[in-house]
Amino acid sequence: MPQQDRAYATREAILHAAAEEFDRLGYERTSLTAVLARAGLTKGAFYFHFASKEAVADALIERQSDLWAQVRETWRARGVDPLSALHGMFAESADRMAADIVLRAGVRLAADREVGYPGVPTTHIMWEKLIAGYVAEAGERGDLRAGVDPDAVARTLCGAALGARLISSATTACADFPARIREVLGHVLPCVAASSWKLSGSQNTADGPVGP
Repeated sequence: MPQQDRAYATREAILHAAAEEFDRLGYERTSLTAVLARAGLTKGAFYFHFASKEAVADALIERQSDLWAQVRETWRARGVDPLSALHGMFAESADRMAADIVLRAGVRLAADREVGYPGVPTTHIMWEKLIAGYVAEAGERGDLRAGVDPDAVARTLCGAALGARLISSATTACADFPARIREVLGHVLPCVAASSWKLSGSQNTADGPVGP
């Protein structure tokens, strides 16, 4: 294996091992010793790639942030209506988190870092603003029921998604997170969408019907 490929494989092994520990115990309770043991690497190999445990956490948080940006851009590029794009982003994000522990750990680390800093803009607030924008666009298209508040819809969806993630993580290691998210979408969207709106775009058949 070429040296560059070995270096990449080693870095990925560190990230994956750290992700498993962070996902299981959180940042504070995860030790570097445990990460090294899980990865089967020496401290020398670790420090060649990362300066500290915090640096690994930073890399995991950056990776999940980059992925969410890609998911948003992908759904924007599909050209579906805003509510369908919103449904697709939520469903795809849940699927990815259930399948990818590296992503899941990055999400947990990002959320944990925000605890204890009330009033400071967070990832959750960013998502609320993003979702509110999609819902507002839906309103401009005539796809919302009269009187629907985009900000209230965004808060409801974000709160429900966060709660679903925490419960799913604690009970099934996020295995049932996709089903929980689809339940949320299946209850919330029909309550806010106009009777003429129908889900469009490339959707998982497991989603079931969404809409009045």
